[in-house]
Amino acid sequence: MALQLVIGNKNYSSWSMRPWVLMTQLGIVFEEVRLRFDFAENSAFRQAVARVSPAGFVPVLLDDGFAIWDTLAITETLHEKFPDRGVWPQDARNRARARSLCAEMHAGFGALRSHCPLNVEAALPEVGARLWAEHEALRRNVARLQAAWADALNAGGGPFLFGEFGAADAFFAPVCSRLHTYALPLSDDARAYAGRVLAAPGVARWTADARAERDFLDFEEPYRQQRESR
Repeated sequence: MALQLVIGNKNYSSWSMRPWVLMTQLGIVFEEVRLRFDFAENSAFRQAVARVSPAGFVPVLLDDGFAIWDTLAITETLHEKFPDRGVWPQDARNRARARSLCAEMHAGFGALRSHCPLNVEAALPEVGARLWAEHEALRRNVARLQAAWADALNAGGGPFLFGEFGAADAFFAPVCSRLHTYALPLSDDARAYAGRVLAAPGVARWTADARAERDFLDFEEPYRQQRESR
């Protein structure tokens, strides 16, 4: 069995982060294929993605060359291929709730996504403070996050959303990174959970790789002037 995961820049690609973190954390062996973001027409990035996915987006999971795209589809495929790895909780109700939260994350939290794009290596607390003051929708998104996390932690008993690290935690890992980058206000319990996610070995490896990437892309940087790659 040969699995490859096609991803974008680790500093910026929240969609790529989710399956990469999940597979790494759960010990699912795969080959990483990283493509440098470039969304110009006929760019090397677009051509490379088009060769493996008709949707034209990353991430893409290749299973002996067979393409599975979209993070939810990838997650379900991993659950089917590795049912003993803990992708989803064993308890049926917790499993249903975890899937609900992943779907909500997948489709929702628009204000958090748009105002606080993933930027792992950056520290933008002053931007976060301004955004927090200006955007009620952002405050609502964070309030919903904290309520969802509290419910899941109570149901699963911690330390992660449904006990052991699983798909739901991987789906929220980019959110935890965003909250850290922009220093958004959190309750003590929510901050503690986000800290545990960021400290998980799979997430910590992604974070270290993102910080070492040193590939500054100005179109991914709405809050910083272009500078030389660090």
